[in-house]
Amino acid sequence: MRSSASSSRAGESGEDSSSAQVRARQTLKWRAGALHSEGDALAIEEPLEIRLGGKRFTLTMRTPGHDEELAAGFLLAEGFIRSRAEIDEIRRMIDRKGHPEPNAIDVILKVPADAMRQRMRRNFTISSSCGVCGKTSIESLMRRIEPVKSAMKVRGATISSLPTRMRAAQEAFAATGGLHAAALFDRAGTLQVIREDVGRHNAVDKAIGWAIFGGKLPLDETLLMVSGRLSFEIVQKGAVAGIAIVAAVSAPSS
Repeated sequence: MRSSASSSRAGESGEDSSSAQVRARQTLKWRAGALHSEGDALAIEEPLEIRLGGKRFTLTMRTPGHDEELAAGFLLAEGFIRSRAEIDEIRRMIDRKGHPEPNAIDVILKVPADAMRQRMRRNFTISSSCGVCGKTSIESLMRRIEPVKSAMKVRGATISSLPTRMRAAQEAFAATGGLHAAALFDRAGTLQVIREDVGRHNAVDKAIGWAIFGGKLPLDETLLMVSGRLSFEIVQKGAVAGIAIVAAVSAPSS
């Protein structure tokens, strides 16, 4: 594969429809003691290869859609970029026939070589099930993150209403029942953006990537709502983005 000559500037891609995240399949289901043939909608899970300057960097299993945001959010969360200004462009790879490769993108950064070498000391292999799988050491998990500074206050009733508001916006989940969601809300509980993916951390990266391209960091007047539990990597990603409040429909870990 090689980089596409007709690449677009990072963050300029259009919104992806939920149809790109769902695949129809004929299935057999056991109901009332008998097998029935029924149509079903499945959440799509495919690999995404992320390259840096044409060189293989990492691979993640994700639901297709908003791949540029996913890459940007991941690079910010892992300390490879510090701001939107360090991303020059994100472009699709093309195959030998000249067609865009749907599962491979190349990120061009504007980071000095010495700084990039320091940031590349860690090697990542991530999956849709765990945002920290593949880290090479305990030290690589622990990042020095500035404390979030925010005066944001949200009414308890507003926070309690967010799961319902998020669920109503989950188009792909409504079709498949198999996708996680991450949503950003303002202090009034107004939805700013929602992203869905088979991986909880991927959904968060996509939402934060949306904010990166929109010039909205730090998100110190924003609440992050996620559909799963509040695990280590989810909270860490929120802290890196400066998010004031992180909430979830399930319990936090220790």
